[in-house]
Amino acid sequence: MSTRRKLPPGRIIAATHNPGKVKELGALLGDIGFVPVSAGEIGLPEPDETADTFQGNAELKALAAALASGEPALADDSGLACDGLSGAPGIYSARWAGPAKDFRAAMQKIEDALKAETSEDGEVDKRASFICVLSLAWPDGHVQSFEGVVRGQLVFPPRGDRGFGYDPIFVPEGETETFGEMDPDRKHAMSHRAIAFDKLKAFLSA
Repeated sequence: MSTRRKLPPGRIIAATHNPGKVKELGALLGDIGFVPVSAGEIGLPEPDETADTFQGNAELKALAAALASGEPALADDSGLACDGLSGAPGIYSARWAGPAKDFRAAMQKIEDALKAETSEDGEVDKRASFICVLSLAWPDGHVQSFEGVVRGQLVFPPRGDRGFGYDPIFVPEGETETFGEMDPDRKHAMSHRAIAFDKLKAFLSA
């Protein structure tokens, strides 16, 4: 929806059952007066992520929490999209790591899949993007979404033990280190999540 609206500072429902995400939200939004409370803390169920885009899933989660709580809610969806795999793993980035959240195995799966897609001249398309969409929903069904994208190249084998998820195989454009090697503060200043949060905070502060 294109209509802009204001949201006064105060409590906001974080549409997640992950305490780490709620803590992160508190650190990011506390300076502009927003206090996140997790959906799990107030007994809200986690909806099935049935959309086929990052924005679709973020909006689905935010709307479910806002409608169930009667309060504004914020949700995110993010992942890695590989050009050589037609955007995979994309919205299934976490699922590629399996129930055990084994991202070493997931990174190997990406490498194997790219090798299987190698062109006749032996070229492997290692271009990729990290994508994050934050969606803010109101109880009346209004939603505002904010996207952050970082382009880069994949490297194998994985490098670095900082960060999490697919960070050790992603080198952002203009850099030589993977997100897994990079100083966390430097990574957080340029990441897809940082870009999306900057847009969200600009909206909330306007």
